[in-house]
Amino acid sequence: MVVNQPQPVMESRESDEWGSGICDCCQDVPECCCAFWCCPCFACITTRDYGQCLCLPLLDIFGLIPPAAMSMRVSMRQRYGIKDTMCRDCLFATFCNPCSWCQMSREMKKRNISVLLVGAKHT
Repeated sequence: MVVNQPQPVMESRESDEWGSGICDCCQDVPECCCAFWCCPCFACITTRDYGQCLCLPLLDIFGLIPPAAMSMRVSMRQRYGIKDTMCRDCLFATFCNPCSWCQMSREMKKRNISVLLVGAKHT
């Protein structure tokens, strides 16, 4: 007898575009103000909420192109199936860093996809 277990499937019914533009800060003004006045703190909180290391955005201090912001944008695009380019990710992370973090935060709130991992134990 062969028993096939259902496999977990993560299906997104959302668009393959960003839910908001890079300059749509008016959608969440308090969040935008926090990102503008204290971008490192806001970036750390957003990274933690995304499920990554809290201190990851502090690496952005040491480089010309912010590696954490760029990596987060690419990862978020892959997770949510957003079509965009690494070139645009690089431009937004470098020249519009607070706006980029706000956009990512808004996207996480909009998508709010819970991932449930179920472990099976063979007895």
